[in-house]
Amino acid sequence: MDVPEETRLRHKRDFIQFLENIYMDEIKALVQNKRHRLIVNVSDIHTHFRESESSSRILKNPIEYMQSFCDAATEATRNIDPKYLKEGEQVLVGFEGHFVSRRVTPRELLSEFIGSLVCVEGIVTKCSLVRPKVVKSVHFCPSTGEFTNREYRDITSHAGLPTGSVYPTRDDNGNLLVTEYGLCKYKDHQTLSIQEVPENAAPGQLPRSVDVIAEDDLVDSCKPGDRVAIVGIYKALPGKSKGSVNGVFRTILIANSISLLNKEANAPIYTPRDLQEIKKIAARDDAFDLLSRSLAPSIYGHAWIKKAVILLMLGGMEKNLKNGTHLRGDINMMMVGDPSVAKSQLLRAIMNIAPLAISTTGRGSSGVGLTAAVTSDQETGERRLEAGAMVLADKGIVCIDEFDKMNDQDRVAIHEVMEQQTVTIAKAGIHASLNARCSVVAAANPIYGTYDRSLTPTKNIGLPDSLLSRFDLLFIVLDQMDAGIDSMISEHVLRMHRYQNDRGEAGPDGNLPYGREEDGESEVFVKYNRMLHGKKKKRGQTNEKTLTIKFLKKYIHYAKHRIQPELTDEASERIAEAYADLRNAGSDTKTGGTLPITARTLETIIRLATAHAKLKLSRKVTNHLKSSVLSSWSS
Repeated sequence: MDVPEETRLRHKRDFIQFLENIYMDEIKALVQNKRHRLIVNVSDIHTHFRESESSSRILKNPIEYMQSFCDAATEATRNIDPKYLKEGEQVLVGFEGHFVSRRVTPRELLSEFIGSLVCVEGIVTKCSLVRPKVVKSVHFCPSTGEFTNREYRDITSHAGLPTGSVYPTRDDNGNLLVTEYGLCKYKDHQTLSIQEVPENAAPGQLPRSVDVIAEDDLVDSCKPGDRVAIVGIYKALPGKSKGSVNGVFRTILIANSISLLNKEANAPIYTPRDLQEIKKIAARDDAFDLLSRSLAPSIYGHAWIKKAVILLMLGGMEKNLKNGTHLRGDINMMMVGDPSVAKSQLLRAIMNIAPLAISTTGRGSSGVGLTAAVTSDQETGERRLEAGAMVLADKGIVCIDEFDKMNDQDRVAIHEVMEQQTVTIAKAGIHASLNARCSVVAAANPIYGTYDRSLTPTKNIGLPDSLLSRFDLLFIVLDQMDAGIDSMISEHVLRMHRYQNDRGEAGPDGNLPYGREEDGESEVFVKYNRMLHGKKKKRGQTNEKTLTIKFLKKYIHYAKHRIQPELTDEASERIAEAYADLRNAGSDTKTGGTLPITARTLETIIRLATAHAKLKLSRKVTNHLKSSVLSSWSS
């Protein structure tokens, strides 16, 4: 879009006045830090241009203003330090702040936003390599001895109309021209792909994504797996068929600022009452039992597994030592057992409560789909990295169901993630290492379909020791034929099927979604309901209360991120003794235990003890916590 010169100069004067009033300190900092992009807050523009309509027009039609804004920022910078910018260099302008209705996800990015400024939030799934793009070419004519310049603009530039991208070979008089590549000017160029975050994607629909073009200093500011908010201009551009066939054009986002979102962007808000309740529950002796009971109360029994899941969500302490060693803090867990013992339901419960959890199945995912892939770009044909499920679940949980149905080659791909917590790729000339700091929760059936009690656990599981030793916790869940247990399970299941909430719909995990909330504060305990909790106990016996899902999420989030426990001396000694005992017990038996006892087991005990200290909101791992964890681990 070509803006008339007179309008551009008027806009430039307004922007220079705006920058001199508010942004002089930022411009000085920009010169000191040798940067070339000034980040402007949208709220400041609204405040300054309140009288005129410019504030809303800048958002609705930014192309008209962008070049004037960059010119104004360049002039303001030159006024401060004339020697800072070389000839032809510009200060670019990026935006940040509250975009309110214009803060969208790729799914909400519809045709009404074309040509306007938007802030798109999502997760980066693909990154192309950084390539130079020509901005100005210089040509020499041997017969006349003259130099000629030619500038190139494409859809991403703000000033003037796009030009062709072909180098001229002859001048106006038909003389031959030679391109002087050393004198040409280039800028960096990279394309990214942003997808909506997995936990907010609509079920049953493919996740939407949008392509982003990043240039100059924005290249390489994020990598696959990062959660980002990108502010840019949403544009439609002709595809290969030029849109003439069916009038459909390709849309892209031209970025002018990229900011990384904290993984805890969706952190809950704690009210003072919440904090009081959290501390009150942590002080209870049965805090561990209460939390484990509250996790999926619709599943009968499995007390130890539920306790393990609570510890897994809290996790240990991740350590990066000065010599480059990385000690993982995430706990990995595996459940092996007969069909129909609620393994998959437990995975669903984890998905419900963990802030970031990605679910896959063994058959439905390949090793490359779990880790990372090198794909070739359809537009340019160049190679680029594409993040898999474990990279997208960085600092979260990956639930893998039907783990035994995976191919061996695919299973090997997750070895590295489970211990080193990175994904390293070396193929097609790309050498990359991506972070994948996630906990793995796997559910598998035994090798013969049902568990054969005459064989050792290791033979029943049928997985190699190299993989089993990477799992901190291994649970063998058996379908026991006991009349008493069967009647209790059947009574529990029937009650769940008869349960209805206020709207007559079945509520997940006993949480009443339409329960009353006073002053915007969530209830702590689930209210008594005969279908959920069974008949009321006789006098003297207490009904076991459970926490609401909302409060359980808050408790886990608070304990995980606010508490960082340290090991005490006596706890360390107790760990060493317990580890030695376990090694001796493992070497005595000819049959071999469930898990191979290796040095990883020692780290497992430390991680479980740390998670237990977090659960009690304790700053130190004490001997008391240690003994309770060891008793649970050995059982």
